[in-house]
Amino acid sequence: MRLHSTERVTPNRQTDAIQGTIRWDAAKSIWFFFMLTGGALAIIWTPSWGGFFVFLATTAITVCAGHSVGMHRLLIHKAFETPKRLEYILVWLGTLVGMAGPFGMIREHDMRDWHQRQTVGPPHPSHGAGFWKDAWWQMHCRFDLHHPPKFEIEPEIANDRVYQWIERHWMAQQIVVAVPLFLIGGVEFVFWGVCLRVVVSLSGHWMVGHFAHRGGHQGWTVEGLPVQGYNLPGLGLLTFGENWHSNHHAFPHSARLGINKGQLDPGYWFIKCLAAIGLAHRILEPEDLPQRDGLRRLAPEQVGVPQTS
Repeated sequence: MRLHSTERVTPNRQTDAIQGTIRWDAAKSIWFFFMLTGGALAIIWTPSWGGFFVFLATTAITVCAGHSVGMHRLLIHKAFETPKRLEYILVWLGTLVGMAGPFGMIREHDMRDWHQRQTVGPPHPSHGAGFWKDAWWQMHCRFDLHHPPKFEIEPEIANDRVYQWIERHWMAQQIVVAVPLFLIGGVEFVFWGVCLRVVVSLSGHWMVGHFAHRGGHQGWTVEGLPVQGYNLPGLGLLTFGENWHSNHHAFPHSARLGINKGQLDPGYWFIKCLAAIGLAHRILEPEDLPQRDGLRRLAPEQVGVPQTS
């Protein structure tokens, strides 16, 4: 049976989406436990309201403007356009979340998306795994296919020297934040504004992905695919709109994830603020590109969400 392709992932005759090995990723795992240690010290050794507010502010900026807007909606999905210098800043802020550099984030996102589209065998070994097993696999391991597909990032990104530099030194980017925090508030602010922020961001990103592919409110279904996205109501402000995953599966090109009435989407609000001052344009909405094959709207009574406004 033919394996499906995506924009950046193309299978060949030898590609097998099932056969592979889950391996411990030493660098990723040690990075997580290093940040976890610093985060624990923030709470146990240097508890303070000042540190807590530094944690809240740095987390909100890096996760909303960086990961959700810069990495996800702009770099990966090209859901809007912005001046190149601002694009670099937003993607750099996304790197500060601590998951990977720009190339690593594109690869991680697109390979997972490719697996979710395959109808041959299980889409990914983590789908269907229990809570703790999935946490270990996703945050401390990697899945190496024995016969992987071709993965190619578009040249305008792959050949960009700024992105190449960020990718090579993505872990070291935390120093840019750690040094001023240390000068302002000492090691306490570093523990709160770097270590605790990174470990909470990594854990939160995994948890949203875990639960948004297990069940919940499903406003849309993509027929024929083994993995569906689900909305996680009530988490719009906390996740900056990334919780509306059924909507995102339905309209992956859209800059607006909270497409129904009452679905809060701070990431989209931020993009609209940029547009209001002339720093964002060509903002794609759900209706701006052709509907993906197999997309079907579920009746409101089936999912408990209001009709599209």
